[in-house]
Amino acid sequence: MRENEMLEKEDIFSKVLRAGRRTYFFDVRATKADDYYITITESKKFTEEDGSYHFKKHKIYLYKEDFVAFKEILDEMTDFVVSQKGEEVISERHQKDFKKEVYNDSDDTTPSTDSFTNVSFDDI
Repeated sequence: MRENEMLEKEDIFSKVLRAGRRTYFFDVRATKADDYYITITESKKFTEEDGSYHFKKHKIYLYKEDFVAFKEILDEMTDFVVSQKGEEVISERHQKDFKKEVYNDSDDTTPSTDSFTNVSFDDI
């Protein structure tokens, strides 16, 4: 019974974020003194050539005395990334079937019109 009580205590509050091959687990746990802390676990799936797989896990323990500073820095870092690179996810550039758009030499911001038909308004 004592072991069951300990297991029940560990599962205080949990959330899961699935992100491709990675899964993030956010768990509220209790110390022996019955104070709360957070664990953040990253679990990444690795598939072997034979089809078998395994998971690598990394865990962060975050205690209440660090919550404010951690949150401030996390907010600052995420705001910086979004302000510098926007919210668009560019990871598809790393996929095998990604096709880069061709740009004119004269203007780096305008896509090439080589693939378009040259039609004059007089022709319409």
